[in-house]
Amino acid sequence: MTAEIPEAFIQWAYQGRAKLIQRQASGEKVPGHEIFLGFTRHNPAIVSYGPAGLNASIKGVGYIPKQQYLQEYLNAYMEHINHGWRDGYSDRGLQLLVRTLYGPGCEKRTDFPRLGSLELARDHSYTNFKANDTVTLLFYEPPVISFEIRGKACIYEPGTLYHRLINAQHDVHHPRPERWAERPAYVFTIEEMFDNSAFKKGFGTRLL
Repeated sequence: MTAEIPEAFIQWAYQGRAKLIQRQASGEKVPGHEIFLGFTRHNPAIVSYGPAGLNASIKGVGYIPKQQYLQEYLNAYMEHINHGWRDGYSDRGLQLLVRTLYGPGCEKRTDFPRLGSLELARDHSYTNFKANDTVTLLFYEPPVISFEIRGKACIYEPGTLYHRLINAQHDVHHPRPERWAERPAYVFTIEEMFDNSAFKKGFGTRLL
């Protein structure tokens, strides 16, 4: 439920990203600096600890649907992907994300306490999470906005529904299903959150 996650984070991370994706999906030529700044909502530092040592890695994270909608969303993504690469593929992918995740009415279907990600390197983070599921995600938007999330990481290997869903959601921009077997998926479950922004109400204030 949205109420479980602080509204300040929802407004910054989800609503901010939704507005940007909606603008792109409508065909607006969004200035490059806005796109790059918007990626701060998508690319936190993922901190892990285990056999590979204390590690931090920048990874893309995205919102995912609640469990009862996983198959429905996967079917929609696969219908798009199975048509293959073609002119306008990425634009149609953005429009699909607006219909499923980032458009009007999508909030009630979105699993806000969880974030999805893919493992593209299978190195330090992957090694650590196989042994220790504790994770910290650190978001930073210059010059002052920062949120710290602490929680648990769950690895989903090929053959699982989350693995297919998160890979398919990633590939609505460019289809590469032949690489899915190489890309384990993560679901990060949020347990704690802090506002680390350089504001009076920030500086490590606990939000959750």
